[in-house]
Amino acid sequence: MPILSYIIWNGSPEMFSVGTFSPRWYGLFFALGFLITQQILYSMYRKEGKPEKDVDTLTIYMVVATLLGARLGHIIFYQPEMLWEDPLGIFLPFEFKPFRFTGLQGLASHGAAIGILFALWLYSRKRKPGQNYLQVVDRIVILVALTGALIRLGNFFNSEIVGLPTDNPIGVVFVNRFTETVEDRRIGGQEVVESVEYRRNDSIPKGANGRMPLSIYIFFKKDIQQSQAVTFLEYSVKDLLANRLYEFFDEGPGELDYQLTTQKDGTLAARVHTFGIARHPAQLYESISCLLLFALLYGIWNHYKEKLPQGRLLGLFLIFCFGLRFVYEFLKENQVSFEDELPLNMGQILSIPLVIAGVLILIYSYKNKTTETP
Repeated sequence: MPILSYIIWNGSPEMFSVGTFSPRWYGLFFALGFLITQQILYSMYRKEGKPEKDVDTLTIYMVVATLLGARLGHIIFYQPEMLWEDPLGIFLPFEFKPFRFTGLQGLASHGAAIGILFALWLYSRKRKPGQNYLQVVDRIVILVALTGALIRLGNFFNSEIVGLPTDNPIGVVFVNRFTETVEDRRIGGQEVVESVEYRRNDSIPKGANGRMPLSIYIFFKKDIQQSQAVTFLEYSVKDLLANRLYEFFDEGPGELDYQLTTQKDGTLAARVHTFGIARHPAQLYESISCLLLFALLYGIWNHYKEKLPQGRLLGLFLIFCFGLRFVYEFLKENQVSFEDELPLNMGQILSIPLVIAGVLILIYSYKNKTTETP
């Protein structure tokens, strides 16, 4: 049925798992952002006749500024209680009890932007003439746009920064959090679930506001008894769908609607009837926008190269990147509860001064005809 067109996203956020070590695609995309853009910057410096050795120094400034700025920005703007409740957790990528690798959970793009602008100011103070602040920043924002596209793709894999519910055909039902959790559940120390699959349930009409009928097929491991499977379904699965993952599923009150059957090989399988919530893939909207912004900025630089008017690309970057961020926030869920009480959420509030700064810098760029020198 065309009306039920939506995307079911069950991609794992983990690349692989060895014990408690489970590196995520988000971390890979984050690292690729720096590796790829470093090579692009080498090429840009060669074309402009600038010393390539400066790229290595710039890369160090960028990596440190991005990580520190993004992490501190998240803590200050969204989670300040960590400063006194868990100060070590601000920068440690793992937990102690029990010990497990978590990565840095919580990075703010506004904090990264502030950190990068400040770090490049420090860098430009120590460099020789010909690498003034605006000259350096104009080139770096090209790379920041591409890195931002990759980071938002990582957010998509993590099923984080999700959009509002939608009936749009390109809405996405994020189910990988459920898959991760049920495949890790145990009964009496015994692993229960072999695999999980998802299908549209066209026999049931869709609900309002992105509620899409969904069938979840849970395949149990060998030797799991029927009583164990029933307990797992009626307690663990019901709790996940109704209480823990309510932002991704709309499981109503009452008993779980399921059928438990025995397969030809003797193992048990269950079909669970529920509703998934289709949401705007806001991460992909921002990722695609950043990629297009990268192409625009790189195209302008390639036209001017060393004759680029100072501040031109920085102004455009701030206006388009954070202007679109302001708009996309209307399609996204608030990240923290206190934002529900604000007329605009924190992402929009922080975007406004950056857009204004971009407009002022762009006006300066057009009024000041001085071009940059190699």
